[in-house]
Amino acid sequence: MTSVKLVPDDAQFAAELEAAESKLVVVDFTAEWCGPCKRIAPFYDELSNKFPRAVFLKVDVDVCTETAGAHSVTAMPTFMFFKKGLPIDKMQGADNPALEAKIKEHYEAVGWDGETQSGVKGMIELNTFVSAQGTECLNEDDEHPYSGCLHAGPEFLQSDCDEQLILALAFNQPVKIHSLRFKAPKDKGPKNVRIFMNQPTTIDFDKANGMTSTQDIALTQTQLESGELIPLKFVKFQNVQNLQLFIRDNQEGEEVTVVDQLHIIGCPIDATNMKDFKRVAGKAGESET
Repeated sequence: MTSVKLVPDDAQFAAELEAAESKLVVVDFTAEWCGPCKRIAPFYDELSNKFPRAVFLKVDVDVCTETAGAHSVTAMPTFMFFKKGLPIDKMQGADNPALEAKIKEHYEAVGWDGETQSGVKGMIELNTFVSAQGTECLNEDDEHPYSGCLHAGPEFLQSDCDEQLILALAFNQPVKIHSLRFKAPKDKGPKNVRIFMNQPTTIDFDKANGMTSTQDIALTQTQLESGELIPLKFVKFQNVQNLQLFIRDNQEGEEVTVVDQLHIIGCPIDATNMKDFKRVAGKAGESET
């Protein structure tokens, strides 16, 4: 017996998210023609019984086209995770252990009370909305690229030739950004950071020095060690498609700069307002690599 609900149309998907209230909602975006989707389906059914306090949904992207388009689903299977109607995580591929681990992570998450995520009421961590396409880092060490600071784990971002870095982050949908949180060594961690948004291309170091920024911030060693929340001027970051961080220097003038973790905190714009979205791009059978 399975507890998975098949969503018959786009309107019902929005209704299911609303009805779930503060429960974790796991969504399997699937398609009839997708072989990997069929292989993982029995395991997904098992998980719905293993985690009874979560809501498990199955969405056919060829039936619920607006829902798939709203959440930038272009490869199947894609699994998304929601709380209080907001997306909090996303993964692609039919990987049984990875899927179960991801569900367990959010199912047992500490600090979620139905309203608060990442320490800010009504906000979530936006790192999972960062798209590899359009994201790059200038002057990164080849062995310690930008991806190391966007995910939990031992990896980190380190500069290469000198202490400066430009980290250009593209999002897979427009977002509002409330704050940032840096974790970094107290000697090699960032100090002065210039923030730019919605630039047509990645800016170079000369432009980053001379252009007018959206906001400049100065970080302290205490903030880096504790991972203290750094509020931004929220009114300026209301429709962000890309964010560029110019790290000018580090705390103690070291030759290289290190960022262990960078957390971007905010919310996606109208993530569940289905009437504003068109059919998902691409044809049946196409997937994003």
